[in-house]
Amino acid sequence: MRRRDVLRVTGVGALTVAAAGTAILSYRAYDNRVLGADGGGAFDAWRLWRDDPGPHGMVAAAVLAASPHNTQPWVFRLNGDDGIEVYADPSRRMGSVDPYSREMHLGLGCALENLVLAARARGRDPQVTLRPDASQPLLVARAGLPTGARQESAMYDAIAGRHTNRGPYSGEPVPDAVLTGLAAMSADPQVSLAWVTTTKDKDALGQLMIEAAQAVVSDAEQSRDGFAWFRASADDIEARKDGLTLDGQGLSPFITAIAKLLPASSRESGDAFWVEQTRTVHTATAAAYGFVLVSDPRDPVQQLAGGRLLQRVHLAATAGGLALHHMNQITERNDRDLSLGREPLYASRLAALAHSPGLEVLATFRLGYPVREGRLSPRRPVREVLR
Repeated sequence: MRRRDVLRVTGVGALTVAAAGTAILSYRAYDNRVLGADGGGAFDAWRLWRDDPGPHGMVAAAVLAASPHNTQPWVFRLNGDDGIEVYADPSRRMGSVDPYSREMHLGLGCALENLVLAARARGRDPQVTLRPDASQPLLVARAGLPTGARQESAMYDAIAGRHTNRGPYSGEPVPDAVLTGLAAMSADPQVSLAWVTTTKDKDALGQLMIEAAQAVVSDAEQSRDGFAWFRASADDIEARKDGLTLDGQGLSPFITAIAKLLPASSRESGDAFWVEQTRTVHTATAAAYGFVLVSDPRDPVQQLAGGRLLQRVHLAATAGGLALHHMNQITERNDRDLSLGREPLYASRLAALAHSPGLEVLATFRLGYPVREGRLSPRRPVREVLR
């Protein structure tokens, strides 16, 4: 039996009891932290992010932002107490999964939003310039840090509680007033938010997501580039402090623990599991879907601004007891088609669901009330992301 088999069935109690006493399973339980998944240095960033009152503390908040496949595609440079520069790290690109760096820049925008909130909470008035120097394409933002009024907020407090929640959501609908309030959070006229809430449109978008997920795993290069970010063991997590983990898949604690006791899944098994979860959990339990919309989804400035909005919405949702899950397989396939000189297969169907002529979908996510809390993801500490 391999992990995929366990993840597809729940009637494994008798087998588990019979095998749990063996030395091999005891070692794997210790080695993969079956009972203590959030311990170790890979998770210290979640506990220490408030400690430093200066620029290091702002970066400590920034590294807790969302990013594609938890690639953490950022590097920071401190200019004394006067400013922070945010750089893209090209070594953390996802290749064929993100050929135009759409998702990389979304993640960088998320980090920038956390940084701004942390700067305000430390009595600074951050002045942000996106892409400030055309001669330095990897320099994505510069934040000046003049003194300002100290501003803590519910979104700042939510930084440590914000996690991508891939588990099931309850059937409770999200009130229209909540969705309206989240949509009003855009601070950039180039970026807006639209919701998919009707049963007809949710079903159509869910089917499109399932088809796109299947297309991703059927593309050998995309499959390999995505699976490269899966961390199968505690040792791997501690060494890299990034990527996707079993604890982040939204499974019940029991099924997660059993999966850790068994040999690691192959790439093919992991792909099959993701498609099945997309079909039976992600699309089946979404209360609503959100679109981040821009006029040009391949413009780095709009990508960064879209990431800032996405992080803002995620933090506000967290503060309101909601869960959010980034689901970008449709745009990943559209970008893949474009990079290969093909007409994007899903572009017209996605545009029809967005109902926003003149705008295109930059990012997609699902929203709802969680059945279980999201788990911590590994993070690199500040010392590893400064240059």
